[in-house]
Amino acid sequence: MEQKENRVVLRGTAAGEATLSHQVHGLDFYRFPLSVPRLSGREDRLNILLPAPPEGKALPQPGDYLEVTGEVRSFNNRSGVGSRLVITVLARSVLPGVGEPCNQVWLRGTLCKPPILRRTPLGRDICDLLLAVNRRYRRADYLPCIAWGRLAQECGEMTTGDPLWLNGRLQSRTYLKNLGEITQERTAFEISISSLEPVEDVPLSSLL
Repeated sequence: MEQKENRVVLRGTAAGEATLSHQVHGLDFYRFPLSVPRLSGREDRLNILLPAPPEGKALPQPGDYLEVTGEVRSFNNRSGVGSRLVITVLARSVLPGVGEPCNQVWLRGTLCKPPILRRTPLGRDICDLLLAVNRRYRRADYLPCIAWGRLAQECGEMTTGDPLWLNGRLQSRTYLKNLGEITQERTAFEISISSLEPVEDVPLSSLL
């Protein structure tokens, strides 16, 4: 069920070395940044987590063009340093990339907070959502999502507890955080929604 509810496919370039992140049940996990260009010419720099490769296989190297498939994951950073909600991609597969850059996310989840509909200074509607996506062992990932224009208006009419199936892309953006007498640049991650439907309107085959 986990694979049906949370899936991401990325094609981009490793933008840094893979470094040891943490260890779970004796298995080492490594982290590296993946740069995925947008059509606008900007790039999204996304954090990839992957388990240590089998003996004889190397970790991704800076400059490698890769295809990463996996799931979007979240955890709360309680250290007090950096963003409170940390978003990563847990890689199930990392292969040499073939074809154009790609950034596609499919999520099935439940709204866990009231959506916030607002308007930009230029008059464009924007809506912020927080989606709870189930994973195994009664845990969930809490993923910030954003919608624009007509989709934002639709999302603004939803209520906490509504189930959703959405397609979009995982994006990064930098912002300035005021910390008393200093200002710190931080990076936020969110899913920019391309399309969405109520779960009951989506054929089961679409969730595979």
